[in-house]
Amino acid sequence: MNKLKGFLSIGFADVVGNGLTAFFWFYLASLLSPEEYGEINFFLGIAGVTAYISLIGTQNTIIVYKAKYVKLQSTLYFLSLIIGIAASFIIIVIFYRIDIVFLLFGYVINTLAIGDLLGRKAYGKYAKFVLIQKGLTLILGLGFYYIFGVEGILYALAITYIFYSKIIYQGLKNSKLDFSLLKKKIGFVLNNYSMVLASGFHGQADKLIIAPLLGFALLGNYSLALQANAAMMIVGQIFFKYSLAQDSTGNHNPRLRKVTILISILIASLGIILAPFLIPHFFPKYLDAIIGIQILSLEVIPATIVLIYISKLLGSEKSKIVLITRIVSLLITIVGFLILGPIYGMVGLASVVLISSIVQVSIFIIVSKRLGIK
Repeated sequence: MNKLKGFLSIGFADVVGNGLTAFFWFYLASLLSPEEYGEINFFLGIAGVTAYISLIGTQNTIIVYKAKYVKLQSTLYFLSLIIGIAASFIIIVIFYRIDIVFLLFGYVINTLAIGDLLGRKAYGKYAKFVLIQKGLTLILGLGFYYIFGVEGILYALAITYIFYSKIIYQGLKNSKLDFSLLKKKIGFVLNNYSMVLASGFHGQADKLIIAPLLGFALLGNYSLALQANAAMMIVGQIFFKYSLAQDSTGNHNPRLRKVTILISILIASLGIILAPFLIPHFFPKYLDAIIGIQILSLEVIPATIVLIYISKLLGSEKSKIVLITRIVSLLITIVGFLILGPIYGMVGLASVVLISSIVQVSIFIIVSKRLGIK
């Protein structure tokens, strides 16, 4: 019952919270042109990439060590914030935009705090914090848009993360910096950091490549398709957030894994069927996104299986194979975007994402069998 309660707490918060943010982004898309929507996502990509670079204390590292009572929390917090400060100066010099800097720190403290909550298995508190932040995204995001225009959106998003700073402050206050312990655990920490860098660039490379190569209009359509994909990945993300701490302490649940995969198949089917009917009605400016949503609906299935394997491997502190797989996936994405994007447009971009997930699943299946991980 405790396991079920914890899973349902994460599930409720993520379903409702992501529903609120999905509504915000979909509603915003209906107000903006594809070019404007693409430009916003381009700057979000910059903030996202610099946040990944800053996060030496990755969310997964925090979860695993917090669950195992390894006292590295404050050290990882400190290093992540210092790198974030350095990254913020670079952003200001290159882009002359302070809103990206604010959003960068919002992403950093959010990631660190969520890692703390999930590592402690404080699923009720996790639900409360997530619902508040997602609710503020909708309220402040639309409020700032109507008051300040498009320029106010990034500021609004950054403000929604402020209350997470309380968790960061408590973490720094309640434990001492311990670089000697970090030295002992540096292998796992760096593997996770490198993995998150690869994943982060994989997740944001599309925005950084598409905009200068193919223009903001295509990026806007592609971003809408990605938003639909993110909404469809909600079940897989819920499973991962719940299972990583459980797998780290040896509490596996094969039945839950099977149910998660079955649900992902159902969701993918609905995405393929409904996209041609919903997009013309709600987003008439984004008709090019239809085929992208259908292809990315298929991607939900292998992407969910990828999360299941990552949870098992990281729970066993076998992060090296996850890192290698993420790097392979990143290379496929970059090369694929550069080659197939200019030739096939939306079809090429979405197909690259699908191929990347299939390759990851194949690698994880082969390696897990060899390592005897069930």
